[in-house]
Amino acid sequence: MDKPSWITPFKKQCFVTVGVSLNMATHGLVMGFAAILLPQLRLPGSLIPIDDISGSWIASILGFALVAGNFIVPTIMAKYGRRTANLASIAPMIIGWFCIITASNITALLIARFLQGLAMGMSASLGPVLIGEYTSPKSRGAFLTFISLSIATGVLFVHTLGSFFSWQVTALIIAFVVFGDLLIVIYSPESPSWLADQGRYDECRKVFRWLRGDSEDDELEKMIEASKVIREAKAATEISQSFSKNLKRNIAYVNITIRKKEFYKPIFIMIHIYTLGQWAGANILAAYTIDIFNHVIGTEANISLMVITLDIQRIISNTFAVYVIKKVKRRTMLFATVGINIFAFLATAAYTYFKGHDMLPFDHPAIGIALIHIHMFSIATGTVPLPFIIAGEVFPLEYRSLAGGLSVLFLSTNLFITVKTVPYLFKNAGIHGAYVLYAVVVGYCTVIAWWFLPETKDRTLQEIEDEFRGKPLSPEELKSTQSLTSFKHFNTDRRCSSPVI
Repeated sequence: MDKPSWITPFKKQCFVTVGVSLNMATHGLVMGFAAILLPQLRLPGSLIPIDDISGSWIASILGFALVAGNFIVPTIMAKYGRRTANLASIAPMIIGWFCIITASNITALLIARFLQGLAMGMSASLGPVLIGEYTSPKSRGAFLTFISLSIATGVLFVHTLGSFFSWQVTALIIAFVVFGDLLIVIYSPESPSWLADQGRYDECRKVFRWLRGDSEDDELEKMIEASKVIREAKAATEISQSFSKNLKRNIAYVNITIRKKEFYKPIFIMIHIYTLGQWAGANILAAYTIDIFNHVIGTEANISLMVITLDIQRIISNTFAVYVIKKVKRRTMLFATVGINIFAFLATAAYTYFKGHDMLPFDHPAIGIALIHIHMFSIATGTVPLPFIIAGEVFPLEYRSLAGGLSVLFLSTNLFITVKTVPYLFKNAGIHGAYVLYAVVVGYCTVIAWWFLPETKDRTLQEIEDEFRGKPLSPEELKSTQSLTSFKHFNTDRRCSSPVI
């Protein structure tokens, strides 16, 4: 039976991207939930009374859990597939929301938030990789931008719900949204790149053409050919039964791999890009929205309305970024938006400092509101979407699972540090001191990106990998070098649980 003509490859890419993006939207839902949960728990007569310390742990424990998720997902991605890993990441998220619904003490909330952070850690490295492998190069940037748009939508959704409902009802509604995402992922196909890596070439061709049509067969055949050469090299390597020889061979695998430019360069770049993304203030504005408005504007304004309008602006800016990213080079967009971000940090720091010391010749709440919105514009158009876009493009296929997991480890660490230290910094250094610190860290990471990040717009993943390597790898070179993937498969066969050496 012929397929309906209106179901185009682009629409199929949209469908699978929605499944991934909704999973990534839980980042915004979870981070934004803290902004409505903590104020409600601080109210007199709250079911679960909290103080500043317990509140900061509820907001920041996600960082610890993200690390655990980072270590779990590479093995699932590599051995069982990207789609399976996507499904596995949704399960603890659903359980976490239902744990919140039934929570009656701080311990239960911390366990629930840990489960949610675990799911976030799994999806953080998985999402960009999966969209990058699902979509066409010409549309890949826009599809990857939908990650940040979905996160922004998640923040707006949870903040809006929190303005009308209790935190328990809000959690229940969100749980049903996550369940809907589970259904979409169940009906999504496996990644063609992973199928090629497993030697399932017929399935790879079938899924690739289902997603892309017949117009990109050149990329398909190059991907399959590269996979065949690598698999032949692995098959030609005889695995000795001697423990000492196996150990020496494994050490040699690691030694060769860590020296490969296409392995360590993307990791080094993404460590700094992810650090930039976390210190740029997205999670701080999502988790401590009300506190920031109180510090910058004061308590006289309608804070609930300000929070919702800020979230709406984030949605609009993200939507704007979806269109701009298709026309503007990655590096140009990154440096332009980060420049605005640093300006917003320093301008807000100066404004709050002079305001706190009664040194302003003129003051009006609109000034603080404008500064926060400029800050959010820089986040929504650059520092949130671009790390996910770049992560979906720079990692080579052979090490994509492991390299993505190692890089996102720094996302997790920096998320915990930034969110956990907000109350301390605001109390002891003031918002002006905290914002200057954030500007310095973002500035340093921008310098690193300026020197090392290549342009990736409209290029195939294989072309980007070849640039990191310095040249295309010949079949002879592929066969003569053993990769960390070989080591990973060797250990997986022997039920080694850790994906990191």
